[in-house]
Amino acid sequence: MIRAGSRRRGGTMARAVGHLLTGAVLLAVAWTAGLVWYAADVPRTAPDAQRTTDAIVVLTGGSNRLSTGLELLAAGRARKLFVSGVYDGVDVQELLKLSRRSPTEMECCITLGYSADSTIGNAYETADWMRDQGFRSLRVVTANYHMRRSLLELGMAMPDVELVPHPVVAPTVHLDDWWMWPGTANLLVNEYNKLLAATLRTQVHRAVGPYPKSE
Repeated sequence: MIRAGSRRRGGTMARAVGHLLTGAVLLAVAWTAGLVWYAADVPRTAPDAQRTTDAIVVLTGGSNRLSTGLELLAAGRARKLFVSGVYDGVDVQELLKLSRRSPTEMECCITLGYSADSTIGNAYETADWMRDQGFRSLRVVTANYHMRRSLLELGMAMPDVELVPHPVVAPTVHLDDWWMWPGTANLLVNEYNKLLAATLRTQVHRAVGPYPKSE
């Protein structure tokens, strides 16, 4: 014979499991909706390509970023170019040769940063350089799918600097019908999850304490 207490405990556990399952489903729906929004919101063009800023930063790690930054510098869109996250041993002349530009053409206006190995590192390395230069506005050159997280990290590292996004469209990233392209889908999912983590971290920072400098 089953006791009434056992039935009550069984009912309580069943309700708890039901609540957990409902919560998991709602969380999955919210995550999926956020991913769809994020993918649709990835910029296809630079919104303010003619705007002049004090400096340009290129966040290394993707195709066409450096060449875009050099083209903007050559066009007079800024006084100086900072390249963040460069491998040790690479110098300005080598980068210019790789980009098929004359090493004497713009060498004086380019600085390389070697300490960053993540987007957070890019933000702090760039913030230190901007502070040393006394600059107050910055054009940010990075891949379009990486732009939102980059602006978030850079904004946290230097809240007093005006950031102008200049997204680079990667030819291998298919944003139209992205779910049908496994490589693009995997890239967007990973970047979206990193964006969620960065957003949570910035909210915690605003609420309780200093922004972490390494991750």
